[in-house]
Order: sequence, then structure tokens, then C-alpha cells
Amino acid sequence: MNFLRTLFWVVVAVSLAIFSSRNWTDVTVNLWGNLQADVKLPMLLLVVFLIGFLPPFFILRGRIWGLKRKLAVAERPPAPPAPAVTDEAAPE
Repeated sequence: MNFLRTLFWVVVAVSLAIFSSRNWTDVTVNLWGNLQADVKLPMLLLVVFLIGFLPPFFILRGRIWGLKRKLAVAERPPAPPAPAVTDEAAPE
């Protein structure tokens, strides 16, 4: 199974390398006003992918982290009861 996972990531990496090398062209991005930026197409796609992927990823990780904390608190054994305090005076 580990071999298949490694093979999958190798195929993905090679596919991305071929795509990037074949599409290494400038793309003009119109920003605001007359400001323009020339960006290579694979870099633009990477930035757009990260902008779309990272916020939901961090939200999911935050929720998982919070749920793990709640589960750890719930799995702790209950604290032993405190000993009863009596108001009896000591004999003199």
C-alpha cells in the first residue's frame, strides 16, 4: 500500500512538472488602476490554488484540534472527592 501511495505522488509530481514546463508563459494580470503584473502561468495557478485551499484547511485543522482537546478532557478520570471538613473542636 505504501508503494501505491508513493507511486501516486510521483505521478502527480511528474504531471505537474510536465504541465509547468509546457505552459511556462507570461500572463498579464490587471490589478487596480493602470497597474499590471506579468506572472508565469504555473505560478499564478499555484497562488490561486493556495488561496482557495489554505483557509478551509486551517479551519478544518482548528476544528479537529478543538475536538481533540474536548475529547482529552472527557477521557480524563474524574478527580477524587475532597475529604469532608468537620467543625469539631480538638479536645483540650
